[in-house]
Amino acid sequence: MIGTLAALFGAALASWLLTGLVRRYALRSALLDVPNERSLHRAPTPRGGGLAIAVVTLGGLAIAALFSSIPSRVAWALGVGGALVAVVGWLDDRRGVRARTRAVVHAAAACWAAYWIWGELTLGAAAGVVCIVWAINLYNFMDGIDGLAGAEAASVGIIAGVLLMMGGRDDLALVAFVVAAAATGFLGWNWPPARIFMGDVGSGFLGFIFGALALFAGRSGALPLALALMLAGVFALDATVTLLRRMARGEHWYQAHRSHAYQRLVQAGARHAQVTTGVLAVNLVLGALAWLAQSGRIPMQAAVLAGIVVLTVLYLAIERRRPMFPGVPGPTLP
Repeated sequence: MIGTLAALFGAALASWLLTGLVRRYALRSALLDVPNERSLHRAPTPRGGGLAIAVVTLGGLAIAALFSSIPSRVAWALGVGGALVAVVGWLDDRRGVRARTRAVVHAAAACWAAYWIWGELTLGAAAGVVCIVWAINLYNFMDGIDGLAGAEAASVGIIAGVLLMMGGRDDLALVAFVVAAAATGFLGWNWPPARIFMGDVGSGFLGFIFGALALFAGRSGALPLALALMLAGVFALDATVTLLRRMARGEHWYQAHRSHAYQRLVQAGARHAQVTTGVLAVNLVLGALAWLAQSGRIPMQAAVLAGIVVLTVLYLAIERRRPMFPGVPGPTLP
């Protein structure tokens, strides 16, 4: 246990140091996120810091596989697929990549992971590919304010790790803890006010890792998919509901916007740190519900229902404070 904790501390430190190096490179190379009418930051800020999360996580997976701490199929699925997503994300951060190219790479990475998770072509594997691709994109959608995506990865990684240990899968728990450690190191630079942004290299990579890890856990019976989805409920609900509402309104869903609930909170006057801290608090509540279900203290259905109620009430409260479509009647709290 002490050795594992020391290794995780080392991963966090390595991520912090590497993020600093990436920031220097970004400043020298003018790899900057310049504010526009869709942005929620005011000054040009270096981007691509998520490269540190990807490198540290992939390195951790390789070392864990070398010492047989995780199965080789887990390492192959997450390592190769994660590297593909990270590389195309880094190229996109640096000089831009066509949307079609990104989509093909994301789909290829998802198919690769599904192959190692299922081992055969089934309807479940096909559904898994769709889930992983959506996880990649929703994480990218939710990376829009200082600290949010990094804090989500750190908190969900820790909570998922604990639940996976309870489910008897210390190997998958180790993966979750490594991701959390890498995200924590990155947060040293990204916590509001951010000195570097994660970029597509980090957000896409995290979406892939969490999506594939959830499917591995669900297939093994260590953590039901319903509980894994609930842990990521803030991101999943905000991204999915926002996408569906924009599509229903006839908007181009792939264009940049500021319609997500977390973005509207900032527009309504909340500081980035307040929103990010609020999401952490919600994650603790969802994590507690998942722990109660995982330990058998309450039925899983009751935990999931309670989580849905919490998330719905919060979303409607934000809608009332800052409507997604001003002037258009929308859902309100009773």
